[in-house]
Order: sequence, then structure tokens, then C-alpha cells
Amino acid sequence: MSSAPWDYIAKLVCIGDSGCGKSSLTIRLCEGRFVTHHDVTIGVEFGSRIVPVGPPHSNTATAKAALSPSDDPSSTSTTAVTEASGLPPPPTTSRTTSPATDLPPQKHMKLSLWDTAGQETYKSVTRSYFRGASGALLVFDLSRKQTFQHVTDWLNDLRQIAEPDIVVVLVGNKADLAQPEGEDDINKREVTREEAEEWARRNGVLEYVETSAKSGENVEKAFMRVAERIYQNIQAGKYDLNDRRSGVKGPAAGGAGSRPVRLQEKKAAGGCC
Repeated sequence: MSSAPWDYIAKLVCIGDSGCGKSSLTIRLCEGRFVTHHDVTIGVEFGSRIVPVGPPHSNTATAKAALSPSDDPSSTSTTAVTEASGLPPPPTTSRTTSPATDLPPQKHMKLSLWDTAGQETYKSVTRSYFRGASGALLVFDLSRKQTFQHVTDWLNDLRQIAEPDIVVVLVGNKADLAQPEGEDDINKREVTREEAEEWARRNGVLEYVETSAKSGENVEKAFMRVAERIYQNIQAGKYDLNDRRSGVKGPAAGGAGSRPVRLQEKKAAGGCC
């Protein structure tokens, strides 16, 4: 009987105001598609994705991210290099050390994604899902200043309930609205990269990433930043893998061969998340 295709499971929550694209980001990562209209999330929706963490994948990704257009003539930008490569497909069998190279096997982490409701009506329910999370994507809409002004409240709620070492990445979504393609297109950006990065530094957030669920730009990057830091914390012994409150489990705790979580939707008519 083969072992599970992952080494760790980590619980990640996507939080932020309603309509910021949290559900679209989760669907883009898990299913590789963009939903033009998504009904309002009630409570929570679930998804999962197995991703490589640690070397050798992290070494390769770092090298690709360091390339400039002059280093790689075939690429037009650093983002293009990273996004074009994408994440490798998840493993389906147990992994062993290669005798030829004597390199350690690639580690894999199953991201259990909890896409939470952003409406004030469901906020008391949403907060309960913060418990046991080891990572969070704090999402706002680049084209709506008000959603950025609310991220401080979301972060405060998260840190009151979640574990102290939770890894948080600030995500400015809908970057496609801030990049007009034609003369008739309007730049709808209301939050600059500089003020978002400054907020992230000031509030002890790991990083700021601008994404587009529509184009897929930097979606994998945002989730992978959280996954890699969680993996580093695992290596540093910051989690008890047998304690569900830590938000991270090993194969023994999760059960070998456990079935993947699929997106399950609870919907209300109208609106878009």
C-alpha cells in the first residue's frame, strides 16, 4: 500500500471583505479556471491543492524568480518566467530517495483551503474558522480603497483567534483592473503598491503580492509564499504535528491516502465574491 502523496497538511484561510475575489483565487489555484460570476459565500467553502515545498523545487523557483529579461531573452518579465513554469503536478505514489544522486525526496504539502465569507452578516461565524489555521491570505480589491482600509480589522480578528505564529500574506487582487490593455481602458487602481507594502511591513505581514484571479497572475506565488514559510517553520520545530491546533499535520496524523477535499459551495442568490 503506497503512502499518501503529501508529507504535511496545512490549513489556510482566505479572509477579507466580500467581493474581493477570495473564492475566485481558491478556484483558480485548485481548478485552474476563472469564474466570471460567483455567488456570495455563506460561511465557508473548501478546496485543496498539493504543492512542492523545500528544495529542490524551492531552489529552482528562487533561481527563476531572480532572472531578469536580459538574463533570459525568451522571457518578457520575471513574472512571466515564474508563471509560465507553473507548479508541477502533484505526486500520485510514494517518493523515495534517488540512489543515483542521493538527493532527499521532494517534500509536498497539501493546502487545505478555507474560503471564508466576507460579509459582515457572517463575520461571527467566519471568525470561528480562524482556529487551527497555520496560514492566511488577507485579500483586498485593488480597485476598491475601502476593502484595503478594512484589512487592519481582519488582521486583528485573525490574530486574536488564530495561533501566534500564523503566516499571513497580504494580497491585492484584481490586478488586471490596474493594468489597462488599450487606450480606451481605464486604470481602476485605488491602492498603490507602495502603500500596501508599507502596511505589510508595519503590521508584521510576511509579504505583499498583487494577483489576478482572472489572468492567473501571481496566484500560485501568493499561496506558495505561505506554504514555503510554513515548511520553514516545520523544519524549525515550531509546530506540534500531532496537535490539531497548530494547523499543520504530518501523514501519520492525517492518515495515509486520505481523500482530497473538493470545493463545496454554499450559495446565496446575487452578488459576487
